Amino acid sequence: MIPVLSVAQMRAADARAVSVRGSDALVELAGYALGREAQRLLGTCYGKRVVVIVGPGLNGADGRVAARWLKGRGSQVRIVEVANQPRAIEQCDLVVDAAFGLGCSRPYSPPSLSAGTRVLAADLPSGVDSDTGALLGSPLRADVTLALGAFKYAHLIGPSAPFCGEVRFAGLGIVEQAEDGVVEDDDLASLIQRAPGDHKWVHAVSVFAGSPPMPGAAELVARGALAGGASMIRLATRGDASNLANLPPEVVRSSDKSVDRRSRVVVAGPGLGQDVASWLAKRLVDVRVPVVLDADGLDTNLLDEVPLAGRRWLLTPHEGEFARLSKGADITNRVGAVRAFAAQSQCVVLLKGPITIVADPLGRVRFVRSGTAALATAGTGDVLSGLIGATIARGHEVFEAAAMAAHLHGRAGERLDVYAPASALPRAISEILDEISMNEEYVGRGGSHADFNARARGPRRGRSRTSRPDDDGYSA
Repeated sequence: MIPVLSVAQMRAADARAVSVRGSDALVELAGYALGREAQRLLGTCYGKRVVVIVGPGLNGADGRVAARWLKGRGSQVRIVEVANQPRAIEQCDLVVDAAFGLGCSRPYSPPSLSAGTRVLAADLPSGVDSDTGALLGSPLRADVTLALGAFKYAHLIGPSAPFCGEVRFAGLGIVEQAEDGVVEDDDLASLIQRAPGDHKWVHAVSVFAGSPPMPGAAELVARGALAGGASMIRLATRGDASNLANLPPEVVRSSDKSVDRRSRVVVAGPGLGQDVASWLAKRLVDVRVPVVLDADGLDTNLLDEVPLAGRRWLLTPHEGEFARLSKGADITNRVGAVRAFAAQSQCVVLLKGPITIVADPLGRVRFVRSGTAALATAGTGDVLSGLIGATIARGHEVFEAAAMAAHLHGRAGERLDVYAPASALPRAISEILDEISMNEEYVGRGGSHADFNARARGPRRGRSRTSRPDDDGYSA
């Protein structure tokens, strides 16, 4: 997990690091990371024209170190002081925006750039509020932003997120742990662990999904759970489901429509149809294992009928469903709204979107950045609910299971063509888990930064992966 910090938290972490290593050492390390990221964008430094816009603070100091580093490798570097910046920057290969960073509170008007000029932002694009993502003036739209020490909320939420471009990460050894974080590939290593004594009921999942008009939902939930490692799936549908001809043979059909006491988790909702609250409430009111509610299961009447205190339930709405469940919460502040509703409902809440947000009643938040437009199709959410159920059944707590499964689901989506059907997702999920299990370095270290997507499928079609820091503290 990559930490996500507020301005106050980041300043406290910086102060602790300065007390141990000194300010100059941290600036050198951050500037070196910025220089290396510039080199990656340029391909080669020699002969390339680079303009570095620097401000009066630490961001500017980082930019000066990067400028020195690039000049030492043959780049033609011009440093522009933000106080004296021209109206326009001459044609160049790269602009490094190191004017203002953390805690920027003033509007910023950047110089105009020639068409096609690439921009690398140091920590944050100048002119954004780090905590809210609000725009202060007219920030330069970065092609790449190098997050220094930790992710900031502006990288992930609000109108600032598109201005950050691809967000990469340089850890710098500053932050060891945080309440909020971005899920990364390394976090998936624990998904493959199974005990030698496991048997078929150890990771069993009960599913309430599907109805005569929507039989496919039950199949997609089941296939998502199987791909995620469920050892047994017991399926109950609403109404006659004799047309479920494509169910995997591993799925056990249940006629009594009750939760098997041996199940470790219940997945309920996809394809059940409308007015399902009472039907589900009868089956879930006495259930004490975790419950994943999705699609038709996200009924406000159900949440009113079943006491939620002390239960381990997960709600997985998209924005429209979330607005209904939360009775009109201000979705413009996605993190605050999800965090507040998780505390109010006493459920873990997973809000789907371009950046998925997972919050628990304790106030912890995880951000999931993986995924592409291939997931914007009917049925992909059904696969996700089954995958989350399997991950919980494998022994992970509900909050972490939801975040890891959503990240894996997004990674699988990145392997598919944009118009691929949801039924293609389970195979991609299984392939990723197989690749992780065969990567001995990955398993032995509890996670490495091996990019199994790039290795198996070539260049990604979606947002770029966030790498783990190398030993020098920089993300390669």
